[in-house]
Amino acid sequence: MKADTLLLPALALCLAQAALSQAPTGSAAFAEASAASVDVVAGMPPVIDAGNLYSEARAGNLSATVAAALERVYVPNLRSNDVSVIDPATLQVVDRFKVGTNPQHIVPAWDLQTLWVTNNAEGSTHGSLTPIDPKTAKPGNPIDVDDPYNMYFTPDGREAIVVAEARERLDFRDPHTMKLNSSLKVGGCKGINHADFSIDGRYAIFTCEFSGSLAKIDLVQRRVLGLLKLSKGGMPQDIRVTPDGKRFLVADMMADGTFVVDGERFKEVGFIATGVGTHGLYPSRDGTHLYVANRGSNRIHGRRHGPGSVSVIDFASLSVVATWPIPGGGSPDMGNVSADGRRLWLSGRYDDVVYVFDTATGAVQQIPVGQEPHGLTVWPQPGRYSLGHTGNMR
Repeated sequence: MKADTLLLPALALCLAQAALSQAPTGSAAFAEASAASVDVVAGMPPVIDAGNLYSEARAGNLSATVAAALERVYVPNLRSNDVSVIDPATLQVVDRFKVGTNPQHIVPAWDLQTLWVTNNAEGSTHGSLTPIDPKTAKPGNPIDVDDPYNMYFTPDGREAIVVAEARERLDFRDPHTMKLNSSLKVGGCKGINHADFSIDGRYAIFTCEFSGSLAKIDLVQRRVLGLLKLSKGGMPQDIRVTPDGKRFLVADMMADGTFVVDGERFKEVGFIATGVGTHGLYPSRDGTHLYVANRGSNRIHGRRHGPGSVSVIDFASLSVVATWPIPGGGSPDMGNVSADGRRLWLSGRYDDVVYVFDTATGAVQQIPVGQEPHGLTVWPQPGRYSLGHTGNMR
């Protein structure tokens, strides 16, 4: 499909986002009724809209906690061991600082007060977490942590979940000091890395990149509920729950699309073809669409200027409604959506750039950064709290 044939659905998407950002949030009675319909785990903030668990991350709905945060995009550069800082107003890199070895993701803390750089130091035991103060955009002193490939937070915010990918293990830590509290071995889940959470916070589903499967984790009892082998492909990446909490979409860079999984039954129920090397998943600010980054390669280390693209999935129909190519090729990977919903920011993994997509038209700009950019985050983002990764906001 050519880019110019996609303008109408993309424009409709933009208009829907704009309408949502200007619409009233509904009566208190409606909010209470919606919240009452979901029995969440103790300590987890209530679900305001049971039909859209992303309702509180809508465009412009910024918490008072992030009022003093600088508007910046933070880009971890895996091979140059540093972070590029972009001013989104000028699209210019305004700072660059060294962090630990092999920075993978920039992770907003549950309480929205810190951004964490996960430096997993592949092949060694010298991993670390570097805190960034979002009010100054400056790093603090790193904390030694074993193999922090990625990081999430329990829905009640009481613990960080460090994803020790090479160890097939989840480490539950103090969310501020990062002191280890307990560990959970997830045997058979080789390359455990990305996750998303049930609408009530009772379980999470993690992807197992190198075993082509998923792991369902009981967060209350802290036990593995089971493993699910996906039917084809074999390299699951990012995962995101649908707004109603019933399905999980799983990006698979070998299958070139997203699997659809019933969360409660833990069963594969569908597949949506997207593009080559399907990798990152990011909901629109109104919770109606999902942006899918297709990295342009089925290999972990792909070539420059590959057939990378972004697909737009409609959550209601679970079908692709638009595809945005990158002129000249590219490798869109990880990122997130701007606070107003008008831009999609993605790292260009193999091309040492950051892509900025206009969510109305799919037009894209590029910004040179460091070597092999990976899990960038946009900050601040709307929402009451962060479940981790590059901003799984609720």
